[in-house]
Amino acid sequence: MASKERQYAIIAGSGFQSFGDDSEGTAVSTSFGEPSGPVREQQYDDHTVYLLPRHGDDLSIPPHAINYRANLKALEQLNVDAVIAMNTVGVISKNIHPGQVAVPDQLIDYTWGRAHSVHEGNSGVDHIDFTLPFAEELRQGLLRAAHAADINICDGGVYAVCQGPRLETAAEVDRLERDGGDFVGMTAMPEAALARELGMDYACLSLIVNYAAGRGENSIHADIETSTITAKLQSMKVLREFFRAVE
Repeated sequence: MASKERQYAIIAGSGFQSFGDDSEGTAVSTSFGEPSGPVREQQYDDHTVYLLPRHGDDLSIPPHAINYRANLKALEQLNVDAVIAMNTVGVISKNIHPGQVAVPDQLIDYTWGRAHSVHEGNSGVDHIDFTLPFAEELRQGLLRAAHAADINICDGGVYAVCQGPRLETAAEVDRLERDGGDFVGMTAMPEAALARELGMDYACLSLIVNYAAGRGENSIHADIETSTITAKLQSMKVLREFFRAVE
């Protein structure tokens, strides 16, 4: 018997507000409220992929105020099996530069006050194994796609997830580096844990758009201005190759 074709979804972060806007989208209600925006469809060859705008269509929802549970629950209700999370990050580690893309393999969560579980009240508790926070098979698929597209991608690294919406101080970035962080962003948690609770594979395709505080010669916003387009174009090539290879 033929195996079921996997249903993929992309959660698009800042820099992707026009991603899939040629589709009207579907409003999905969940027991956790409304997701950040309508779920749209994007065609990659023969694959229909769902798109969800993490920060809303107008980028009005800051990282700490996103209803992550509603976003992930909406995708689960649409029978999504695997989530590719697009997000922008700053780079802490040396020899990695803005304009590149990365597929982290670990994370450290510094966020607070966010709803981190779908389990509450009388719904029970599931102590998920989070040793490896990102689905390795999905990570490897993204890496193979990058190599096929001749993209110089960063394989692995620790994503330090900070609260936002402000950017970090130089001293805070020093601490993140001492803790082992390679990248700093604001949205991988609780997304990754919620996806695990809901039985969906999850991996980040991270756009490196700036040097973290105290690491670059230019201002952070100057880095973002000059590097986002390059990183975005590379990530789009990776996605095209990824879905071209999916059976």
